[in-house]
Amino acid sequence: MKRYIFWATTVAVCMLTNPVTAQFTPSKESISDLYPGSVYSPYAQRSFPSYPLWGDTHLHTGLSVDAGLFGARLGLEEAYRFARGEEVTSSTGQPAKLSRPLDWLVIADHSDALGFIQDLSAGTPNILAFEEGKRWYAGLQKGGEAAVAATLDLITTFSQGKIPPELLSDYSPGSKKYASVWSHVVKVAEAYNDPGRFTALIGFEWTSLVKGNNLHRNVIFRDGDGKVGRVVPYTTQAPVGSTDPLDLYAYLANYETMTGGSVLALAHNGNLSNGLMFPVDAQYTGRELDAEYVTERARWEPMYEVTQIKGDGETHRLLSPDDAFAGYETWDAGNLDLSEAKTDDMLAGEYTREALKNGLALEARFGTNPYKFGLVGSTDSHTGLATAQEDNFFGKHSGSEPSPERMTHPFTKTERGVFEGWEQVASGLAAVWATENTREAIFDAMERKEVYATTGSRMFVRFFGGWEYTADDLNSRQPAFRGYQKGVPMGGDLHPRSGAGGPTFMVYALRDPIGANLDRIQIVKGWLDADGKTHEKVYDVAWSSGREPDAKGLLPAVGNTVNVKAANWTNTIGASELGTVWADPDFDPKQHAFYYARVIEIPTPRWIVYDAFRYGVDIPEGAETVHQERAYTSPIWYTPKS
Repeated sequence: MKRYIFWATTVAVCMLTNPVTAQFTPSKESISDLYPGSVYSPYAQRSFPSYPLWGDTHLHTGLSVDAGLFGARLGLEEAYRFARGEEVTSSTGQPAKLSRPLDWLVIADHSDALGFIQDLSAGTPNILAFEEGKRWYAGLQKGGEAAVAATLDLITTFSQGKIPPELLSDYSPGSKKYASVWSHVVKVAEAYNDPGRFTALIGFEWTSLVKGNNLHRNVIFRDGDGKVGRVVPYTTQAPVGSTDPLDLYAYLANYETMTGGSVLALAHNGNLSNGLMFPVDAQYTGRELDAEYVTERARWEPMYEVTQIKGDGETHRLLSPDDAFAGYETWDAGNLDLSEAKTDDMLAGEYTREALKNGLALEARFGTNPYKFGLVGSTDSHTGLATAQEDNFFGKHSGSEPSPERMTHPFTKTERGVFEGWEQVASGLAAVWATENTREAIFDAMERKEVYATTGSRMFVRFFGGWEYTADDLNSRQPAFRGYQKGVPMGGDLHPRSGAGGPTFMVYALRDPIGANLDRIQIVKGWLDADGKTHEKVYDVAWSSGREPDAKGLLPAVGNTVNVKAANWTNTIGASELGTVWADPDFDPKQHAFYYARVIEIPTPRWIVYDAFRYGVDIPEGAETVHQERAYTSPIWYTPKS
């Protein structure tokens, strides 16, 4: 048995860089052709990452006010233990365990009012001295609808900045209580950080809300207690804190100057920002975009959260009407506190692809692209449980942990409609191409944007851009060596060259070992024309056998093997791996452009299908039962000669 485990592990690792199926034809090149000037064993001198590390940049525990109000009782230690593969008991008393551990985790509890919810639940005198505190405490003690009403009232009051500052004085930077709670956060991360095996990156969520519009950022430190322990998180609470991202960037710069450390910010999925996440003319403050804004945002935000529990944010059907796969798990009904209705004109300021396009235009205007970010997925779970697997999904908060009722219980209401319980999304994960499982290596990969997002699947995806890739590079069975030798990986920049011919892109994907086969690989291109207008196009570049594009260039659907009643599917369609070398047929060397790969799986059941099967309940009318999980790579950018 030990020999079998060793063999299986070796094969699994090799498949990350050497996927083996009939999809590729091995070449007959010699070792010297593949690795000129190298030793016999190229692995001995390999300097690039050989497999992705899976993690979550956005997990909340019971320390976050909203998580605690909704009943989360799991703390930091349970969250780390669960992420690294141990079984824990959820806030609703259910045993929970991942099918496979994560490699790393960022616990990003809200920086505002750290420690407040624990004292509110206990009814401490400093809170009960205020009428608001008495009201919320009484509601929580009554339980049921009274507790729900108290929770929603507190969250709304907080999001609108109407909580008396004196009530939060003990839970703000500068207080002993706040410093003590943050010190505990840092020390627990230190205790669970195990370089080479599991990485606990220290972080927090800066919770900017503008009339309920979500402008949150997660802050991630490269460093440990020696440097991070010298500061406390930045908040939105006046007079020290602010809801303006420019003020957050100043905090990050001050941290690096004061400690000599490194830190970055990750913009929260923007589909609840009501158009404010990606401004093109002015910030929500009314301040016009200028060189300072675009430069600072580009410096501090190298990544963006494209998918999570509250919806997928790649693109919207109204923004990408020619994209048959647009509108996946879309949340477009407004923000979370009923303060402002969603209108269609807001969508352009919320979705990833539109932001990437607008970034090209802003670069032409200011010389810097503020939206030049890599893509990751994460959960934004408020349960202390980082779950993104459809058949093992524990919901957004403790009230949506597994139960017969959770898919029919409304998640929240907005001015434009209701988000039903079944609309929660079991998403997503962040894959990082790091050279080792350490804080430093993972952070550095994030900074260079060599990361990609999935909606929960652990498919392996490589994406390279260059000028001279050929089919032989892919068929060498060692395409990663060729990828780095002849071009740049995802997150990189293609520099212009003299001579004819457009760029070539090498992309390949291997399905999740315990997941679904692959339907297709697409390359999404965005560009800026001579008139300053942006455009986009989606190219099918590789797909499973048995189909060909029709006369209009459209590729037929892969099929559907999902059995909703039995809550299963079969891998009798699709491919276990796909790959190709693709040349842009529409390349114009004078146009700014970006390219990213989107890998689509065959149809599989959504989490509600598993709930219906396990609990023997009906699926609500109109609920989506089948979806196609996907991966989004970070883009590769092309900038013409100035």
